[in-house]
This record gives sequence, C-alpha cells and structure tokens, in this order.
Amino acid sequence: MCGIVGYIGTQQAAPLLLEGLTRLEHRGYDSAGVAVLGSGLRVAKKAGRVRDLSADLPKRFGGKIGIGHTRWATHGPANDVNAHPHVDAKGDVAVVHNGIIDNAAALREQLTDEGVELVSDTDTEVLAHLVARSTAETLEERVAEALAAIEGTYGVAVLHADFPDRIVVARNGSPLIIGVGDKEMHVASDLGALVRYTTTVAHLDDGEMATVTATGFTTYRQDLTRVQRTATQVDVDPASYDAGEHESFMRKEMLEQPAAAERVLRGRLDERFGTAHLGGLNMDARETREIRRVKILGCGSAYYVGQMGASLVEELARIPADAEAASEFRYRNPIIEHDTLYVAVSQSGETIDTLLAVQEIRRKGGRVIGLVNVVGSAIARECDGGIYLHAGPEVAVASTKALTNMFLGFALLALQLGRVRDLSISEGKRLIDALTAIPAQLQEVLDGEDRLAEIATGLAQAESLFFVGRVRGFPVAREGAQKFKEISYRHAEAYQTSELKHGPLALISPEVPTVAVVPDDELTERNVGALHEIAARRGPLVVVTHPDVDLRGLDVQRIDVPRSARELDPILLTIPLQLLAFHAAQVLGHDIDKPRNLAKSVTVE
Repeated sequence: MCGIVGYIGTQQAAPLLLEGLTRLEHRGYDSAGVAVLGSGLRVAKKAGRVRDLSADLPKRFGGKIGIGHTRWATHGPANDVNAHPHVDAKGDVAVVHNGIIDNAAALREQLTDEGVELVSDTDTEVLAHLVARSTAETLEERVAEALAAIEGTYGVAVLHADFPDRIVVARNGSPLIIGVGDKEMHVASDLGALVRYTTTVAHLDDGEMATVTATGFTTYRQDLTRVQRTATQVDVDPASYDAGEHESFMRKEMLEQPAAAERVLRGRLDERFGTAHLGGLNMDARETREIRRVKILGCGSAYYVGQMGASLVEELARIPADAEAASEFRYRNPIIEHDTLYVAVSQSGETIDTLLAVQEIRRKGGRVIGLVNVVGSAIARECDGGIYLHAGPEVAVASTKALTNMFLGFALLALQLGRVRDLSISEGKRLIDALTAIPAQLQEVLDGEDRLAEIATGLAQAESLFFVGRVRGFPVAREGAQKFKEISYRHAEAYQTSELKHGPLALISPEVPTVAVVPDDELTERNVGALHEIAARRGPLVVVTHPDVDLRGLDVQRIDVPRSARELDPILLTIPLQLLAFHAAQVLGHDIDKPRNLAKSVTVE
C-alpha cells in the first residue's frame, strides 16, 4: 500500500513524478504529494487523487531531483497535512515512507519533549525530524542513524537541501526498486511507475539502503558496509500498464483471462506422460514423494483460491491439504513440519502478511514455494522455489486474471504431485485435455457478459446478498462475495449451502438475493434442495450452474457455464461472479479500479 516515486537527472522532476504517481494510484489514493530540490526544497501535497494535486501544483515548481508519494492512510485521516512528503521544522529534509513505524508514539513523545513541534498525525513525520537532527557528516549516515531508532517496516526515500545531488532510499519489508536510465535514475515502489522510462532495474532487499545520483547508484547495509547489487533487464511491455481502449483496468484484465491462462499453461503440460513440468519448484521426484501434507497461505482472494487449490491437491494427489489466512498464521506459533510443503500465494509477491509467514516457515526450517505474479518480488526471492503466474501486470485492486492463473498454477502443482504418486497416466491425460480447453471456455463465459450485466443491475439494488456453495463451490462463493463487497460496497456474505438451515436462513427474504454456485457433481441434488428452501421463503435466486442441471421448476435467474473436469470446474464458475460484481459496481457509479479504503498491494500489517 502507498506508492513511492523518485527522479534525479537532466529533466524537470515534477512532471515525471506526477506521471509515476498516476501509475501507482492503485497502491493508495487518498492523498498525494511531491517534493523537488531546485533553488531550495519545495513541497506540494493534497488530499484526494493525483489529478487534484496536479491541478493545484504551482506553475513554477522547478527542480531536477524529487520524490513523490500517493497514500493509503494508516496514521491519521486523509488530509493535506497528513499527506506525504513530510518535512522537518526548517524545511530542509523531505521524506516519503511506505510501511508502519511501530514505535512512532514513543518517538513522537520524545521529539515533543525535546521541543519539536509535530504538525501531522502520521508516523512518518518522525523520520524527517530524526534525519534533520542528526549531526553526521553525510546524508547516508544521517538516514542510517534515523532508521536505527525506529522499529517497524519501511520503504523510504529522503531528500536533503544540503545534499542536492542525491536521493537516499532504504527498505525493510516494503518494496523499493531503482531504475537505471541514460544520465538519469528513477526510484519506485512498483515497476509500473518505471516502465515508460526504463526496464533496467535493481531491487533492494530488506535491511538495505542505496544512494541514487544522476549517474548511478550505490547499495549498502544499514551499517553502511557496501553490498553489490547489479541492475538487470526485466521483460515487460510498457503498454501492459495502460488500460488502452477499456474504461477500466478491471474490465481489461477480465477480458485478458483467456490469453493469460494460455501463458501460464504454455510449456508446462506433458501429454506423453500425462503430467506437468514445474522445474521452478526445485524438487526432484524423491523429494516430491516425501511430501505428506500441503499447507497453502494467502490473503483475501489469494486465500480463497488457495482453498480451491487445497481441494485440487487432495483430489488429484491424495495428500492432505488445507488453506489458511497468512495474516493469522505466524501469530499462532505454528508447528512447522519438514514433510509439509508450504505454498505462499500472492499476486504482487509483496503482501506483507504472506511474506512474514514465509519468513516464519523458513526460520523454522520448512520448505516453502511461491505462486506469485511478479518476477523478483520479495516472496519470490524468499521462497525455495515457485511457479510464476505469467498473468501480466494486474493494476485493478480486485484481482481477476491473476486469480485465474493462481488456480491454474495449483492445478499444475496438483497434477505433478499426483503423477509421482498414484494418479494414473490416463487420469493425467484427462486433466491435461481439460486444462488445454480452459482458455476457450473462459472466452465462452466472457462472451455472455451482456446477460450477466442485466442480472447485475438487479443485484446492485439489494443492500445485502448471500453467496452459497458446497465443497468445491464454497471457495467460489467466498470469492464471489469478496468481489461483490469490495467494488460494489454492498454487504455480501458467503456460506456453505449446507449451513443455511443452521442459522442464516433466518435472514432470507424478498429483499436478500442469493447467488448460488451449483455445479453438476455428486452434491447437485442436495444443492437444488437447498435452493427450494430459499425459494419457499421468497428469496430471489441467481444460480451459476452447468447446462444440464435440472433445477426442478425453480424460478431463478440462471447462468450456465461450460463443463470442465470436475476438479477444474471452480475457475469457470468464478468468472460470472467477477462480471456480476463489475457490472453492479458500474451501475452504482463506483470507481471500479480504486475501491474506497482499499489498495492493490498490501504492504502493512
């Protein structure tokens, strides 16, 4: 959450900073600000979007070095004062910061006792004052001294009027990337802010700092001992960070799902032996056979698709598997088993809760692999191996194509685990045939968007909804409820269909629609029976199902999706729920890509 940009070079910094912040607004968008060094240090910041800041920026705001920030509030409300950058009392130091300073209250009290007047509610402001109060000779030493006093997570960039030839940056738990240009350098918390200018980048690791000048960068640890960090070329198309002809990134990313699915499957299916090839796991057949349990860790949608993945692993590999919210995992002092394969799932690869869970597992000697979408991300670097999702950049806060590729990544993992155990080659080939058909089936679902938009228009009028499903269908219902609530702002709750009669049925009424996931499987009859219980209480029904399912005369709005192998049905059942949420939010006039109170990459606990 929150976005950082920085520039130093031969061009005017402010326009480049504003452009970079616009590309990072999905990481935080309640306020924004920039600081530039020209004839002195100048700061402009404002509550609201980057466009509001840009409109109010003074016409003369010159300087060829600067930093900027777009905020997701953690300490204090969204207002002009709490927006970053934060400065010291003299206005010599400017700081932008992602993360949370855990001991900020104690530091604020200490600074106040020493006569410092704090003007904001933020934790970040203390950093500016700590840097300014240091008497060390170099800016690097002053920043290191300030960082030594704080506890918590940070990605920071610092300007100082007395050192007008450099930006000093540091990372601990919140990503920072350095971009190398021609006689200019860039800093950002996300690759999306850099790709228009350079695709040659260096990633800082936790506990590292860097000095960035117009001609290069130097990296070192917080004790100022040098660290060798080499910039590398990343393979990314800058156009993939633009919405293009689409009215929103979410719509663009939903429509990209067939192509994204083809990418994650390409080169990984072995039809001859009915298996998957996942060399990035860094496990041989013997190590794979020794796995006795699979534990999947993710947050939000990644957690729900992890539940789908656990079902895949159990069904295909016959290994006990379950998913758990990564945000809770390390706080229960988990027992780490050496014959358990831990799987961390994150679109960004920077989700702090998931990253901390990975570090806890590794501290206790466990093996962990990652399913991530961003090459070089923190989780990818921390894991023993992994599966890159190849979904392409995902900008909308609500995950669509990355989630689909997470599911397919789990299908590949389950297939490989199954084939080194008891899954027959014929069953493996059956799964490969089904996986090969998935991209075209995804397109078939997307082609039915117009009717889904009509159904969504009705659902948007409800103040509260139920999403229900059983076994394979329950994680689908949970993901559907998540999508609906996060972008339409309607209350949506997911339940196992079988649990309705144990309490929630009391809430069924003509004003509370139910979206039911009813695949054609061993539980179809029981699911349809539950739908009749809802209908008997005059609850409106939308049913996502397969073409031949007999709903026994129910008056429902029916959404048919194509069949796949039963194990793979959940992902096709999920796509209509994305479209329902999207069109409900559109009818209600919401900012679909930037839902209130949320941000794309969650880098604070």
